Amino acid sequence: MNRLGLICRCIKENPYSSQRELAQKTEFSLGTVNTLIKECMQERLIAPGKSVAGTYELTSKGDAFLEQFRVDGALIIAAGFGSRFVPLTFETPKGLLEVFGERMIERQIRQLHEVGITDITIAVGYLKEKFEYLIDKYDVKLLYNPEYSNKNTLTTIYRARKVLEGRNMYVLSSDNWMRNNMFHAFECGAWYSSVFMHGDTKEWCLSYNKKGRITGVQIGGRDSWVMYGPVFFSKEFSEAFLPALDTYYHTPGTEQLYWENVLIDCLSELEMDINRQPEDQVYEFENLEELRLFDPRYQNHSDNKALELVSEVFKIPESEIHDIRCLKSGMTNKSFLFQVDGRHYICRIPGPGTELLINRQEEADVYKAIAPLNLSEHIIYMNGRTGYKISEYYEGARNSRADSWEDVAACMQQLHRLHASDITVEHDFDIRERISFYERLCTSHGGTLFEDYDMVRGWMDELMDHLDALNRPKSLAHVDSVADNFLFLPDGSVRLIDWEYAGMCDHLIDVSMCAIYSYYNDEDVEHLMQIYFGGEATEEERVVVYSYIALGGFLWSLWAIYKSAVGEPFGEYTLIMYRYAKRYYKKINSLCKL
Repeated sequence: MNRLGLICRCIKENPYSSQRELAQKTEFSLGTVNTLIKECMQERLIAPGKSVAGTYELTSKGDAFLEQFRVDGALIIAAGFGSRFVPLTFETPKGLLEVFGERMIERQIRQLHEVGITDITIAVGYLKEKFEYLIDKYDVKLLYNPEYSNKNTLTTIYRARKVLEGRNMYVLSSDNWMRNNMFHAFECGAWYSSVFMHGDTKEWCLSYNKKGRITGVQIGGRDSWVMYGPVFFSKEFSEAFLPALDTYYHTPGTEQLYWENVLIDCLSELEMDINRQPEDQVYEFENLEELRLFDPRYQNHSDNKALELVSEVFKIPESEIHDIRCLKSGMTNKSFLFQVDGRHYICRIPGPGTELLINRQEEADVYKAIAPLNLSEHIIYMNGRTGYKISEYYEGARNSRADSWEDVAACMQQLHRLHASDITVEHDFDIRERISFYERLCTSHGGTLFEDYDMVRGWMDELMDHLDALNRPKSLAHVDSVADNFLFLPDGSVRLIDWEYAGMCDHLIDVSMCAIYSYYNDEDVEHLMQIYFGGEATEEERVVVYSYIALGGFLWSLWAIYKSAVGEPFGEYTLIMYRYAKRYYKKINSLCKL
């Protein structure tokens, strides 16, 4: 930190400051301030105050000297999901949540404007459209990070590196809340905001020397100053930091690193000071529980549909909903775990656009029909119109392992129970109709189909015609028999969950779907059939299983293309499914000429 610059800034912000006042503002000793005042006077940066004895004012030379420290703008990081704030962040990015009636990101923008900083760039990703209004309201710029969903803040800063190059810039998190405005028109060196944490902490704890230079960082500690809140990058800091950031970004295995990991590893080459903040000044809310304690409005009036629903279903105020945690998001839905009266439950929220893909009333009908089997999860609430579902959470349960044939055998037993139950519903799972439907979705949303799509589509028509000719009976099938949908409970029982796609169909579709969802190879598929059939499959059974493997692969490749077209790519999944379609069509042709 340039100490002369800091003295000049303090005097510019508060003309006619005394040495004692300067010592309070800079946290320097009176002796240090006295020495710095003498240096500033010798450089003619300041002069004795004309109006009040014992004070100082900035000279024109001092004004010119300060210009090198002028803050050029701010970069606000707002790309992440905010998983610890579900279900609020299912609808609203964390930085757009309100604290005492003011959105956190808007509070920071307002504080920046108060000191004359108006060149503000917001790095967005998750729910990026929600930030668009800020362009008109505050004249900000949005910078999209396309890697936000699978990489960390190191990537976000890398994507924004052009914004930082050669400039003095604040680097802020959209979800920070500062009680008092801690920004300035001038900053005299790179710093990281810090607060003191009493007792044990999992935060990143700082070591620093007598001049305030950060010398080390340790994750976790006790009674420590920790990294917390805003950061300032001087142009000199960025000049040294950005090349190191570039190296890290292009190094495999760094995808989940924070940008601070680069800082920590390169502290010997990078100069950054600690900026110690008083208690109750900077807040980084770790989860919804912390926000509830800080802003009482969130205790019972979150304005969140899911929490309002839980409150209504259990007939309790929102304040009695605890231990809210994000569950792993599925391909179709978003879910969160919560606790009421000491028991845990799961609330499922349909993902955007799923109303096109899934008939929720049909799903509700299936759950009602299979209730006597005691096969599925225990449903507390199911809305066939909205698709919201609340179910019991099974403590200590685990998902089936697709690579454990013992697990697979137990799963196949549950499918046998379903297929032998004679339970029926009014709707079918018609794979011909679904393929045509997903095909229309793909083309209408600009999805890119495969180069040989027309040929493979013809193959699938041949398979479906052959299945129709067999005229096999229909029974209730789950259709989504992925390993993750089989739960092994501590009492040894197995539950089959998530019946979104279930309907009347040839029951062998469940065997085929289990195979492709598990990415089974040919040998694995043969083993799976032996387990399900209790021996060798008949030629017809083998043809049917193979056919649904091919058709299922084709269907889900179309599904993945559509999801990618609307901004939810699924990587290699699309290719794997398409390969199943082609490979198993050829296997069927080797069994019987279509």
